[in-house]
Amino acid sequence: MNQPVQKPTAAVLNAPVGEVIVLPPVTVRQRKPQWRKYCLSFFQRLVPAVLGMGLLVVTWQIAALNSKGFPTPLSTLESAITLFSDPFYNAGPNDQGIGWNVLASLQRVAVGFGLAAIVGIPAGFLIGRFTFLARMFNPIISLLRPVSPLAWLPIGLLLFQKAEPASSWTIFICSIWPMVINTAEGVKRIPDDYLNVARVLKLSEWTVMRKILFPAVLPAVLTGVRLSIGIAWLVIVAAEMLTGGLGIGFWIWNEWNNLNVENILIAIVIIGVVGLLLEQALMLLARRFSWEK
Repeated sequence: MNQPVQKPTAAVLNAPVGEVIVLPPVTVRQRKPQWRKYCLSFFQRLVPAVLGMGLLVVTWQIAALNSKGFPTPLSTLESAITLFSDPFYNAGPNDQGIGWNVLASLQRVAVGFGLAAIVGIPAGFLIGRFTFLARMFNPIISLLRPVSPLAWLPIGLLLFQKAEPASSWTIFICSIWPMVINTAEGVKRIPDDYLNVARVLKLSEWTVMRKILFPAVLPAVLTGVRLSIGIAWLVIVAAEMLTGGLGIGFWIWNEWNNLNVENILIAIVIIGVVGLLLEQALMLLARRFSWEK
């Protein structure tokens, strides 16, 4: 049976009609292409660097014009072209190219720095892990760490009676402290929950070191390694000036005796570039093993 259709009442017919609000058109911003984003980031980094280098060159030129005997950037560039045209020539023990001198210094750094890492990182683990060892060795570290690097060189000459091991010894004793200190601090900052779980599981001390402490402390260890490599590269230049032989430090001193100031400035740039590359390589390694967001 069909039901009757109800007609709208007067109240419904007289109800006010709702107002329609017209919104303004929204402009959608288009995303910049990815290559434009990379180019913009590149130029934002490049332009300040170029300005900084330009300011350095201008200051250098002004200093050269107002100082007798100080080389200009152009004369230094000409000497650099001549120097790097044959960096690995060998005309005798005391006359070898800049390339051989840099490699000799890097070899000494590798020996001293490697020994410091072998000794310093495990020592830092033990000092950070055991309070008794920390109380035993912390006063010694605080006493020896501020000693000037060149003060250790005569001790090395006395111990080894040769210049070659003495240079590596100086690098070793100066670059070991950052690794010891950073590793020990990293171990101390490990949450107690990690060690409590190890005690519940009755893990051996070696397993705790290998499975818990080392992965957690690795970023701190790499920070100490990065600081140590910078110290090692600084120390070797000063040590080679005193011990002689093949190396970038002795090469600088020899060029000073020959009054080749252009070559000294070139060597300063080489030292800076090599040190920068070493530090950047270790920073990349540290970022690879860093779990901090």
